[in-house]
Amino acid sequence: MIRYTLKCAHGHHSESWFQSAEAYDRLAALGQLSCGICGSTEVEKALMAPAVPPKGRSDAAQTPAVPAQGGPVETPAPGPAKMPAPVPEAVLSAPSHPMEAALRALRAKVEATAENVGRDFPDVARAMHLGDEETRPVYGEATGQEARELIEDGVPVSPLPWFGRRND
Repeated sequence: MIRYTLKCAHGHHSESWFQSAEAYDRLAALGQLSCGICGSTEVEKALMAPAVPPKGRSDAAQTPAVPAQGGPVETPAPGPAKMPAPVPEAVLSAPSHPMEAALRALRAKVEATAENVGRDFPDVARAMHLGDEETRPVYGEATGQEARELIEDGVPVSPLPWFGRRND
């Protein structure tokens, strides 16, 4: 896993984890990255300072000592390379910022009041716009190119600042 600080064309900054540098590059090339604040798809890596351990530090310094009684003793790792203690899942799922809480509320409202048409979104949205299908609130997935074509054709669409759920 690798963590990048990202910034959008509007100057918003956020951090995100990726499976690898190649995974980030692949998502960026496909236009699958968006700003969690404004939804902009013009997102890039921001300059970051690497976490480099102090000179002369070896892996042996990070190995916990074992006392005479037999149980491990936790010795804190010095410097910025120390990993934070695990945080309970409940804390991780709580909004850390009012904007995150607002986005969660928006997502809940959209999912409760609109139909998820998945990958059929471009076809369904266009059919409703042309009057070939009953107009109703829908959401789903579209590639960047499909979204641009819908907008160019005058179809009223807007990107949502989140990705689909993993089990969709």
